Amino acid sequence: MPVAKTLSPETAAVGRRLHAFYVLTKPRVNTLIVFCAIIGMFLAVPNGLPPPATVLAATVGIACVAGAAASINCLIEAGIDARMTRTRARPLPRGDLGPGETLGFAAGLGGTGLALLYLLVNPLTMWLTLATFVGYAVVYTVLLKPRTPQNIVIGGASGAMPPVLGWAAVTGEVSADALLLFLIIFAWTPPHFWSLALYRSADYARAGLPMLPVTHGSEFTRLSVLLYTCILLGVTLLPFAIRMSGLPYLVAALGLGAVFLRHAWGLYVNYSDGRARRTFRYSILYLFLLFAALLADHYLRF
Repeated sequence: MPVAKTLSPETAAVGRRLHAFYVLTKPRVNTLIVFCAIIGMFLAVPNGLPPPATVLAATVGIACVAGAAASINCLIEAGIDARMTRTRARPLPRGDLGPGETLGFAAGLGGTGLALLYLLVNPLTMWLTLATFVGYAVVYTVLLKPRTPQNIVIGGASGAMPPVLGWAAVTGEVSADALLLFLIIFAWTPPHFWSLALYRSADYARAGLPMLPVTHGSEFTRLSVLLYTCILLGVTLLPFAIRMSGLPYLVAALGLGAVFLRHAWGLYVNYSDGRARRTFRYSILYLFLLFAALLADHYLRF
């Protein structure tokens, strides 16, 4: 009968530290970022597929810079994270990593990503990715988040950049179609994030962050979620209106948008923390399926 092997304390400690660095990159958020960037790469090619080498280099480069931005966000907000139930288990509040090694990790990861983009993709993608990094790690985290309840609306511009980065990686330019993909994520961000903020409002209040439910109350925030969801539904019809996509995408956009709207309406008229959680979770699935529908329509359009 085989005997189970136990790791030495040194090996286990190395594993814990590597996992802590991995957690710093916010892998779940990073996955959605990279997915949207990849969709942008494929949509940028009218017929056929983008060059595999470009897709690989751009994917790795964008993922590295996104991970670096997340790490800087964790570093800057370590004190805030320690006061919030949702984030107090992150590596810095727990003491698993120190500020110096976090900064060094972010610099190395971000520098590697930018170098890959510059050398193996194109300079435009590198500069756009760097601007996205600054927008999230500095403009949103340092300037907007602690000062205005509209932080997520203004700062959402950085989060909406991934498909533009993917598009630029393949074409070397930013077209109107790429900006429309940006607009979809930009309109999606407020109802997505405010759904989370609603059931975490006590956390944000304790941390001293002026999130919309803290500054304007639950009812106003729920109304904002509903109105932005209506805006989002309208924006997602634009790819069909300008013939960027066809009937398969239109059907998917209407169906997914109707479900999102039902969630938002229920949140407004009959609030509960459980309903807010379900709305938040659906919003993530919604964006994934919407961009998947864009990709499928791109190759199966009729």
